[in-house]
Amino acid sequence: MSLCFSFPKSVRLLSSGQYSDVFQKVELRISSRSFLLLIRNKTLPNARIGIIVAKKHVKLAVQRNRIKRLIRDSFRCEYQLLPAVDIVILAKKNTAGLNNSELTDELKYLWRKLKLKQSSLNQSNINIS
Repeated sequence: MSLCFSFPKSVRLLSSGQYSDVFQKVELRISSRSFLLLIRNKTLPNARIGIIVAKKHVKLAVQRNRIKRLIRDSFRCEYQLLPAVDIVILAKKNTAGLNNSELTDELKYLWRKLKLKQSSLNQSNINIS
């Protein structure tokens, strides 16, 4: 059983301006078969997330809400271990067809990949300096 934390406003992208900052200055993209993460570094102490599950890709509101709930829960358990970045996570077309455990496994893979890529970026920045 994983230890989960709260989900305060300080770890969420709340305004359209915050979303567009990430869209305009994407520094890292991480993709899986069901999700795309757009990532932008920032100076705040913790990671923040914005979730987009388009009606175009996931038709039923029940399915969109289930996917968003799983993303929030997964992020809630991981955000204290993630680097200080803004993340916009977009659901792809085939996301609604997956069950909860498949989605959770895929999200765990994405968080792990983000940590690895961010640490390798930090190492290359240290080597350049």
